[in-house]
Amino acid sequence: MVTLPNSSWRDQGLKRRGRALRRWLGYPRDVDAEPTGPADPPEPGIRYPRPGKQSGQPKRPPNQQGPRQPGRPGPRIMSRPLINPRLRADPRLPIWTVRAAVFVAICLIGAFVIGIRIALLVAVGYAIVDIVIKRKTMRVIPAAARVTSAQRSTRRRLWLLRPAGYVSLNRRRIPGTPSIIDHVVIGPAGVFTLDSQRLDRRLPLRSIGAWLYHGPVSQADRVEHAKDEARHAAALIGPEAGRQVSVHPGMVIYGPKVPWVIMTVNEVAIFDGRHVGTYFRRQSRLARGHHLGSAEIADLIAAAARALPPVRQGLH
Repeated sequence: MVTLPNSSWRDQGLKRRGRALRRWLGYPRDVDAEPTGPADPPEPGIRYPRPGKQSGQPKRPPNQQGPRQPGRPGPRIMSRPLINPRLRADPRLPIWTVRAAVFVAICLIGAFVIGIRIALLVAVGYAIVDIVIKRKTMRVIPAAARVTSAQRSTRRRLWLLRPAGYVSLNRRRIPGTPSIIDHVVIGPAGVFTLDSQRLDRRLPLRSIGAWLYHGPVSQADRVEHAKDEARHAAALIGPEAGRQVSVHPGMVIYGPKVPWVIMTVNEVAIFDGRHVGTYFRRQSRLARGHHLGSAEIADLIAAAARALPPVRQGLH
């Protein structure tokens, strides 16, 4: 048995590692090299570079990525807006911005002049006084002029009814009045107006006789309001369409558990938000035999759009 010196063993190990590394990196096999057996697995403790990357080449800084390809889009700087569009459309945003800026200015300047504690007290006092004054002097924004979560939920459910032929016009203003119709729905079964309401889920909703109660509070005003909206819509859409139009009022409830599917109170259909589709499917079955045609629906949609203008974007 011939014993080789330690240097020969070391050289053979380095050659085997080099050949294994070249095969792992995808380099062509050296035809002049002596045939070898199966590749040895990489030994632990040795880190090999990944294919396609040269360890000796320095990385290019991000701001020096080279010229952009003609058909390749550039890097996207920001994926979403800094301010939520709903908050940006709120007319109270400038007031809040000025109030916050003055508050921060008082704190920063007062911290160097009179101390941070006194400056903070002065800033809080300013904020309280400004809130009281603005509440009494600023233009009142009615609750109906703001998009609520109940209206957004009903809008999504109405959008799912488009394949069935129902089209909704959301947030329509009644000219000459401060009222706003949440949803005007036009489809094969006729014209409908829906009023979306989100109530306190901790209080029960029940019907006593011909009246609707949410806890101890009567909802007669809300029901009458929904009925008046339908009456105004019929009076405005009819002349625009050149025909008599009957509008069916409805009220969609979110929050408390509704112990019925669909119930009519004072000619107003009241149902849970989960049953919006059920309500219109039932109306389609009831109107079977005298459904509106596609041309009639298109005429009514155009007439409703002219008679009931949309709410201005600044009041969202």
